[in-house]
Amino acid sequence: MTIEPLLKALSDALHGEGPAVQIAPDGSFELIPHDELGLPEGSETEIAAVVLTSGSTGTPKRTMLSVEALAASSVGTAMALRGEGQWLLALPLNYVAGLQVLVRSLFAGTRPWSMDLSAGFTPEAFTEAALELTDKMRFTSLVPTQLSRLLTNPTAETLSVLRRFNAILLGGGPINPTLLEAARGAGLQIVTTYGMSETCGGCVYDGVPLDGVQLTIRDGMVVLGGEVVASGYLGNAELSAASFFEEEHDGETVRFYATGDLGELDSEGRLRVLGRADDVIITGGLKVSPAAVIDGLHKVQGVREAFVVPLPSAEWGQQVAAMVVASCSLPELLAGAGTVLEPHLVPKTVVFASELPLLPNGKPDRAAILTALAGAAHAV
Repeated sequence: MTIEPLLKALSDALHGEGPAVQIAPDGSFELIPHDELGLPEGSETEIAAVVLTSGSTGTPKRTMLSVEALAASSVGTAMALRGEGQWLLALPLNYVAGLQVLVRSLFAGTRPWSMDLSAGFTPEAFTEAALELTDKMRFTSLVPTQLSRLLTNPTAETLSVLRRFNAILLGGGPINPTLLEAARGAGLQIVTTYGMSETCGGCVYDGVPLDGVQLTIRDGMVVLGGEVVASGYLGNAELSAASFFEEEHDGETVRFYATGDLGELDSEGRLRVLGRADDVIITGGLKVSPAAVIDGLHKVQGVREAFVVPLPSAEWGQQVAAMVVASCSLPELLAGAGTVLEPHLVPKTVVFASELPLLPNGKPDRAAILTALAGAAHAV
């Protein structure tokens, strides 16, 4: 499928010369006129794109991204990456990370190259597409599972094309420190990112907010502000009011988004995301952060990927359950976890998988993982 018609529609929207663009999962798109966006009467805000959230934490929402927000995001990214260049599209277009590859390319005046995702993400298809890039400055965005697959018994050709990227943006979920260390040790220029559809995608790079982005921790939760923040949710004014707010800072009105993520700043002021506030597991009266459990499991030798969810428990109220991709055995996993996690954090139900089930955007499929773990717990 050619992306030329979509690029033309996005270009028109970004120049304020066309309606907003919403991309469907199959890559097709529809145009939404300004008067159908539900903006306040008399609003001069130009919405360029409407993006579906992943739905990994609930019903997908239609997030409205303005021309100004996308421009601010692109400028901030170019400054952080020290230049503009050619982008390789390795993620679905209907999610913000995929859309941003096209948007950044349009602002930079470069031609993006799209890999073939018809058969899913494979190292072979990625390598083939990366070989087509011609610009001296090259970038791509990946999720951790994709990088893990690329670095599992990689060919010399795959490593070579990965090393040619000036930056590989890596986000969309918890990152195994061992994977990150291996990637950087192999000469890959990895930049970890944090953000969401509501902030035009990643707006915190390697724990530091992009230029113009405000990052604060309020009541233990991450709040992001600045021009990159979305204009709200299409057709859902109530949820928009609950998620977005404005404050006066230095005589200017700044728009903020309450992420719902728990976080903290380290001694250097870098953000550390601790997981979703609504994902906390209460087992035996003790609170457990799935992110903390995942972090511990990633430290066990042989563990490549892990995803943690709560399961109902007659004894504990809830129990910690995990699906892992690992080369170790169950006894080795539990023994290793026991050395880095407190006893109530060690999973009581574990399912081993060759790969984590994924949503189309490359994030773990929480519903599928829950079903598999519930079946395993019931079978015990």
